[in-house]
Amino acid sequence: MIAQAPFRLHRFHGGLHLDDRKALSTGTPIAEVPLPPLMVLPLTQHIGGAAKPCVQVGDRVRRGQTVAHAQGVVSSPVHAPTSGRITAIEARPVPHPSGLSADCLVLEPDGRDQPLDTPEWAPLPDFAAATPAQIRDIARAAGIVGLGGAAFPSAIKLNPGRVVDTLIINGAECEPYISCDQMLMTEQADEVVLGIQVVLHALAAPRCLVGIEDNKPEAIRAMSRAAEHDARISVVVVPTRYPQGGEKQLIQTLTGLEVPSEGLPLDLGIVCHNPGTVRAVGRAVCFAEPLIERIITVTGEAIAQPCNLRVRLGTLMSHLVAQAGGFTDTPGRVLMGGPMMGFALPALEVPVIKATNCVLALAPEQVRPTPEAQPCIRCGECVTVCPARLLPQQLYWHARAREFEAAEDLNLFDCIECGCCAMVCPSHIPLVQYYRFAKTEIHAAEAEKRLADAARQRHEARLARIEREERAKEEARARKKAALAAKTSAPSASPATPPPAATPAPAPTSAPAPAAADDPVAVAMARAQARRAANNAVPAPASVEPADGDGDGKPASAPPAQANSAEDDPVAKAIAAAKARKAARAADVPSPSEPSAEADDPVARAMAAAKARKAAKVASATPADDDDPVAKAIAAAKARKAARDAAGNAPQ
Repeated sequence: MIAQAPFRLHRFHGGLHLDDRKALSTGTPIAEVPLPPLMVLPLTQHIGGAAKPCVQVGDRVRRGQTVAHAQGVVSSPVHAPTSGRITAIEARPVPHPSGLSADCLVLEPDGRDQPLDTPEWAPLPDFAAATPAQIRDIARAAGIVGLGGAAFPSAIKLNPGRVVDTLIINGAECEPYISCDQMLMTEQADEVVLGIQVVLHALAAPRCLVGIEDNKPEAIRAMSRAAEHDARISVVVVPTRYPQGGEKQLIQTLTGLEVPSEGLPLDLGIVCHNPGTVRAVGRAVCFAEPLIERIITVTGEAIAQPCNLRVRLGTLMSHLVAQAGGFTDTPGRVLMGGPMMGFALPALEVPVIKATNCVLALAPEQVRPTPEAQPCIRCGECVTVCPARLLPQQLYWHARAREFEAAEDLNLFDCIECGCCAMVCPSHIPLVQYYRFAKTEIHAAEAEKRLADAARQRHEARLARIEREERAKEEARARKKAALAAKTSAPSASPATPPPAATPAPAPTSAPAPAAADDPVAVAMARAQARRAANNAVPAPASVEPADGDGDGKPASAPPAQANSAEDDPVAKAIAAAKARKAARAADVPSPSEPSAEADDPVARAMAAAKARKAAKVASATPADDDDPVAKAIAAAKARKAARDAAGNAPQ
């Protein structure tokens, strides 16, 4: 039904009244475009992450088959628009303001247009029995995105996560020349209403408002007839004023509510969809059809037969122009979209994508030469027409000076880039281009900051990990040290291993105890015991430290490595024997600090001489001399010298 009261309409700020020129393309019904000889399917036809191919070069595919899966939440799959063979997966030119190439699947149709034997999901003709989650899953699997131009994945908008009071269908289509939504609502209103009912069920919304501008009377009548049996759906006629089709502007016109700065309609309990989008949702849920086609307006004074065409996605735009009769003259400019928000195409060999709603070819006389921009005269006309209530001239100054933070403070991202400010600027300043530049730079800076933050977090995590590992090592070392200390200090719980027998230390050669200082016999016996100990140590020279320059002959324990080397070296054995004999002779010399007992006792002197000769004989009989003649001769000479020395000390 056509809504009258209580829908009091409201007015948004600014806007322009433009010549719509829609009659060029609305005089004929929607025509079907035959399959082209080649189709190019970009992997990025939507906002968000690019889809990932799930087919290989040479694979044969059928109509409706998924050829690329969505990657992430904000993404959308791609389906084969017809049957054929994948001939390439490569970078191809795509319709984008940058004019750059992107990864695409190249499909060569086989002409049979053969569908899948079984759809990839089951259709739900009785959608009222389906759950909202089922509807969302089907919308995501079908690759449905916003067909009004934004190409935002529709499954996300079908899962708002909060209460929705109103569903708004944006049928304003305010941009001049474009008439694809108008023709869709005029010729297929029943399918649009079916899609509205499916979406209302998924959102559990109590009402739907269909906003249509008053310059589309046929669409208004068709939608009213199709919706007259559903009291939840109201068709509301709104004034024709650009940009009435802006989401925020239409919401304000229909409800009087303003979407908050940098906010979403969902903040007001409202969800907006395009007529083509809800129709695609209805077809996907009730008939298991993925999004593989859409209606496109091919128009402009340079087109021979302006019309609206039902086109398979991936069809080259040159094929569309040929179906519309070609060019009447060399166009002054070819745009994708309308004259206000569209962008120029560098060539026609680019494919139709989900966001393509119009191919506009302007005659040369319609393209005004771009005049040189003049300084801003601060006339304020841009402020008057801005539908977002911004300050375009201030945004221009900050964007030009690269003062992006100041531009953000002036709500730069509330700009919908409608072009009203540039249209009325007497200085011909390309204001929208400056705003787009500033937004791009801000997004790039934010992306760089996110990368830097991620790198910093990784570095901090690495330092924390290293610190944890070092702390764990320190704790392990401390535990091991404590265990060793406890084991060492603990009382013996088991029989202790007896310590190895130490090398008997020779008797000291220092002065005897005072008790024996007056007994010459005791002194002589002590010296004899010392010499006997020295003689017993001769076979193990490693335990006797060589005498120092003073000749005190104090014994010391040598390391085991030295003992092994002395046993294996004949020269070392001979030297050790000589040192032992020298120590024995030194034992015969009385200490200067004690009285000479041998000088007063002839018996003690005789005993000492005999002991010395015995020590010399023992030294000369060392086994080391058996193998080395030189050492044996040296030892014999030493023995004879010791004997002579002993004879010289004997009593006369």
